[in-house]
Amino acid sequence: MPSAVTPYDVIVVLVHIALIGIGIWLLVIDARTHRLPNRIVLPTLAAALALVGIDALVTGQSGPLIGGVIGMLVLGGIYAVLRATSRGGIGGGDVKLAAVIGLVLGWHGWQALAVGAASAFVLGALYALVLMALRRADRSTRIAFGPWMIIGAVLGIALA
Repeated sequence: MPSAVTPYDVIVVLVHIALIGIGIWLLVIDARTHRLPNRIVLPTLAAALALVGIDALVTGQSGPLIGGVIGMLVLGGIYAVLRATSRGGIGGGDVKLAAVIGLVLGWHGWQALAVGAASAFVLGALYALVLMALRRADRSTRIAFGPWMIIGAVLGIALA
């Protein structure tokens, strides 16, 4: 017999819907301006950290909290290293968004984190290759990466 839907389940779904809304908003902004505004990304990170902490208190399970914080530090750290070594290819907004995405994907589990992180790079590379094949871009063309990070995160959650 299936278990009943709890108020907690409804809240988790609503939080994910809110994250999808924020993700779409950031996707559009980054695609148009090549910027991920701090006024959106940083409050999202703070709210997500608070919600992951509340989740641990409500459920009594620290595993998702630990996974989320490790995901945030690992993915944010990888993007910080890429930013430091990429001659402007990765922006500061990408690093902060990676922290948000790492937190959410890490909360979902290691498979979600791996799939979501890898998907962003695969999708971004495929997009760049298509643009180059169509002669609409070359190796120096700047491409917004935030949209691919967000789409990759959605895939990570959906496929994990």
